[in-house]
Amino acid sequence: HQDPSLLDTLCTGSYLDVQKTARWFCQLVRAIWPALLQSHNWHLVLLPSRRSCQFKVSKGRESYRIEVLFGVRQGSSDIFVSSQPWEAYTASTTWPESYAVAEMKFFRHISRRAPADSLHLRCLQFFTHLQLGLGFSTYTIKTIVMYLLNALPVSQWRRRHFVRRLLDISESLRRCVEGRCLNHFIVGNRWLPEGISLPPDVLMAR
Repeated sequence: HQDPSLLDTLCTGSYLDVQKTARWFCQLVRAIWPALLQSHNWHLVLLPSRRSCQFKVSKGRESYRIEVLFGVRQGSSDIFVSSQPWEAYTASTTWPESYAVAEMKFFRHISRRAPADSLHLRCLQFFTHLQLGLGFSTYTIKTIVMYLLNALPVSQWRRRHFVRRLLDISESLRRCVEGRCLNHFIVGNRWLPEGISLPPDVLMAR
């Protein structure tokens, strides 16, 4: 029920347009920046981006690059549709489903229970770098590690278990390649910790 000018600004037809939303938000950042105290010391440069708002703030040799992604929450769940694209070309009215918040909550749950010398994140980083150039995405390795974290007690991710866990990741990846299948960690997973909220269609999906 907004006036037509806002609909024209943000939508294409009856669909919320990612690129128009990003352009509108960047214009707001540019307009509001001079009114902020930081503008007296920090220089703002908006960077080209189609599906997000990217900008750089710098002061002398200090410089930060910031990217703002947009999302629409599905009800009260931890699932969003996101401005982050699926692939090289994603239509401007397409908002892919994102499980990033649910995954972040899972890693937070693990971190709260993990021993101080837990290396679960180091295992993920190490194996991800090991697979560079072999055609496996970071998300594939992350999915395998999340499954292992959900299956193994957190006490088995200590420093002395590092090599064993790397072998587990490698073996899981081998089975996925041979079976040509890697199930999504969030979709249809009924063994997630409490506190991760999923819509019924995501929880019950195969």
